[in-house]
Amino acid sequence: MSSTTPIHRAPDSPAARQALALAGVFQAASLVDELAKTGQVDTRAWETLINATVDTNPESFEAIYGGHPNNLRRGLETLEALVGRKQANPVVLRYGFSLLLLMNKLRSDRTMMDILGQKLSHIQGQAEHFGATHENVVASLGEAYQETLSTFKTRIVVQGDPSLLQTRMMPERVRACLMAGIRFALLWHQQGGRRWKLVFQRKALRRALDSLG
Repeated sequence: MSSTTPIHRAPDSPAARQALALAGVFQAASLVDELAKTGQVDTRAWETLINATVDTNPESFEAIYGGHPNNLRRGLETLEALVGRKQANPVVLRYGFSLLLLMNKLRSDRTMMDILGQKLSHIQGQAEHFGATHENVVASLGEAYQETLSTFKTRIVVQGDPSLLQTRMMPERVRACLMAGIRFALLWHQQGGRRWKLVFQRKALRRALDSLG
């Protein structure tokens, strides 16, 4: 996070905190789609996701996403589509909901949670040495995803340009994004987020998005 970025205190509203965490999930989904189809990615959105994933012990809720909701702008825009205010990208929505499903699978497997926690602690040490977005760190995140979450029967199949998906570091970058999505999905659940609320409490989500600007 840049030292010039003002810290915006996270809202006290549980719905607004859930919305921010959910924005992280859908930002990851959006970047996976962008990487798979173009090979490029929005730098600010990418760095926010990776920083959040390697920081296993953030000092505050807002520190997770770099202190400003605009760091999750891509994800917030996808949530606007989810509540019907904008045109939705069906592929991004599918990835996002798949990440929530995969997070629930992970939560029910305590052994896998412990293994993943150990891997992320090791990766945090790497990030402190090389920098969070260094390719060694990204490769480790991708490998951690492949060795844990990719082993579940519920898997996320990424669609895109096959030639792009086979280029150097692309599989690792895509998996690192998916790992970030899981990180924010767990945060969403910790803040009281549940899938049924996305169906039955859309008005609350709309109000939360309004409060975040």
